Amino acid sequence: MQAPHCDTSSTTQRRSLPIQLGQVVATLGALNLLRRANLNPFQMLSRHRSGDWGDVPMEDSLANEAAAIHGNRVISSYEVAGERLWVITEADRSATTLLLLKEY
Repeated sequence: MQAPHCDTSSTTQRRSLPIQLGQVVATLGALNLLRRANLNPFQMLSRHRSGDWGDVPMEDSLANEAAAIHGNRVISSYEVAGERLWVITEADRSATTLLLLKEY
C-alpha cells in the first residue's frame, strides 16, 4: 500500500516567518525543465519558501514543517511538465538547490 500524499499547493502552510533560502543554485536540468514549462524559478522558490511543499507524502510534509521551525533540511517536490522538480534547502540555510532527481 502506497503512503498517502499531501498536496500542499492548495493549502499553503503558514508560519510566522518563511524559511531562509541562502545561496540559490539550480542544475542545468532544472533550468531547462522550467524553461520548457514556461515557469520562472522564482515561482518555485516562492512556493517552497512559504511552506507549499508541493506533492509530498504526508509524513514528509509534517517533517518539513518541523524542519522549517527547528532548522533541518527542507525538501519540496513539484510536478512540472510531467517531470519531478525538487527544491532542497540545507539544514544550515546556507543554500537552496533546484534539481531533478537524476541530478542528485
